Amino acid sequence: MIIFALGPSCRRKNILRRSVAAIAVLGLLVTPILGVAAETKTAWQADWESGLTAAQKEGRVVLYGSVVYEEIFREFQKKYPGIKVTAVTGRTPELAERILAERRAGKFLADLYLGGSGPAYVLLQAKALDPLKPALVLPEVTDGSKWWKGRHVYHDVERQYILAFNGIAQSYFSRNTKLVKANEIRSYWDLLQPKWKGKIVAMDPTMGGGVGGALQSIYLNPKLGREFLRRFLTEMDITPTRDLRQFADWLALGKFAIGALAPPDRVGIYEAREQGLPVDVFESRSFTEGIPLSTSSGNLALIDRAPHFYAAKVAMNWFLSREGQKVYQKAARDKDSLRIDIPKDDVLAHVRRVEGAEYMILAGPEFQNQDNVLKVVNEIWKSRK
Repeated sequence: MIIFALGPSCRRKNILRRSVAAIAVLGLLVTPILGVAAETKTAWQADWESGLTAAQKEGRVVLYGSVVYEEIFREFQKKYPGIKVTAVTGRTPELAERILAERRAGKFLADLYLGGSGPAYVLLQAKALDPLKPALVLPEVTDGSKWWKGRHVYHDVERQYILAFNGIAQSYFSRNTKLVKANEIRSYWDLLQPKWKGKIVAMDPTMGGGVGGALQSIYLNPKLGREFLRRFLTEMDITPTRDLRQFADWLALGKFAIGALAPPDRVGIYEAREQGLPVDVFESRSFTEGIPLSTSSGNLALIDRAPHFYAAKVAMNWFLSREGQKVYQKAARDKDSLRIDIPKDDVLAHVRRVEGAEYMILAGPEFQNQDNVLKVVNEIWKSRK
């Protein structure tokens, strides 16, 4: 047997050849992976860039919404000077009716709606909305991890027409601070204690509107429901009123210890507190069953047959981005964006969500119709002694 010993030079050449071959194989394996990544990145970028080009050709976006959005979209105008913003502002129920009246006249003028969920739902029922979910392009917008509870919140059952981007802590119960300590109430069921009987003023539970929202938040809460409403409305000898000013005055004067079923901003609780009067709300950690989160005027919808579709697409992606929601929070300090990756320093303390508190967001088809809960409440109210 003859054994050939390879010299140092030959060994180096063999190692070099094997290294080159290995690199070539690795290249064949890695290239498709890089290609997929590049293709994925290019897909959304191409969509965004082509949409932006089309938007600049359209040159305009028309939004119908609450007054604050005119100020907010001035920042959008600065970033995209080629897209002029026209804002039609006012009370959103009236704006929804205006949109429908324009459409009946054959005028399709609106691109975006920004406001309360109720008017948006009216537009949805009139088949005046397009699904906005397919138009969300930016990864930072579509990434659920950037949003409260890891997802987008929609009001419609199909989860693509009416997007909620705001969630403010909305306590419907308040107290006289001299008569009720901050930690004295830990559960809604504590309100049924005999010592509070006859010491509760409530907005008339048959009123609907904001009161209906308060009742829904109780009725649809599985830890409360009809049984709590029944006992609260029939056992506690509550005094009803329809006078917003009277509600706050009675509470501040100590005529009543607890105020119920009233949005505190509407009855002047915050204003009275700022004036040094002994009133306050039961805040986020007050009730173990949780307090409601209201979307208020923080809802977005894309109008069907929008005349400036691509401009609307760019506008809503910007608005829902981190940058846009920071602008929103700063301009509307009584709002708390459902984005969780932005600072909350600008959000007023009494509406800001806090860690460790339980919340029930008032979003979904079940919250768009108060008829069911008002029917139950009317029956209970009539049965009280």
